[in-house]
Amino acid sequence: MKIEYCCRIFSAGLLCAGLIALTPTAKADAWDKKTIVTFHQPVEIPGMVLPPGTYVMRLMDSQSDRDIVQFLNKNENHVYNTVLAIPDYRVEPTAHTVITFEERAAGAPHAIRTWFYPGDLWGDEFVYAKAHPVVMAAQAVAPPAPAPPAVQPVAKVEPAPAPQPVQTPQPVEIAQASPPPAPAAPAPQTPTELPKTGSDLPLIALLGTLAVITGAVLNRRASA
Repeated sequence: MKIEYCCRIFSAGLLCAGLIALTPTAKADAWDKKTIVTFHQPVEIPGMVLPPGTYVMRLMDSQSDRDIVQFLNKNENHVYNTVLAIPDYRVEPTAHTVITFEERAAGAPHAIRTWFYPGDLWGDEFVYAKAHPVVMAAQAVAPPAPAPPAVQPVAKVEPAPAPQPVQTPQPVEIAQASPPPAPAAPAPQTPTELPKTGSDLPLIALLGTLAVITGAVLNRRASA
């Protein structure tokens, strides 16, 4: 803690040049510690950057917290921002308003760090985020130069092909489908058995006659 306190005192001493460069003119009011300041360069406060001009710094009328600081325009009819500060202590009071500034990167606006009212040992310290947008913008590396546009290849134009002669389509002969042949008539089947024409009696009679004749012939030969 001692080292940090010493560093703050040392930084405040180094920033006196910045305080002189801004040359703010201040007038004070004891009741709400109203202070009129004029900045000739842009000045950062928590949450925004004030352009060069005349402003009013004063404590907000609050019974619970006496470290709420308002930043107003010169006519006090517009509040730029209301900031919740933290108490800060100094060893010796001064007869005039003291405003110190934080270090910033080259080209970035000065940032108000502390504000002490004339004759007071206690003042207000303003706290900034470690990566607030103003610091990031000041420390940002310049973007690389845009690359030259790529050369578009020239398309090779081929000559249009010569028109082909239109061929007349040849007539196509369509074969007529012939009708299927009529089915052949079935061949007559040969009967395996002769049909019966009549009764068996004539055959029996014939066989009997032959038998009688044969018997007569045999008897004649036997008597001879």
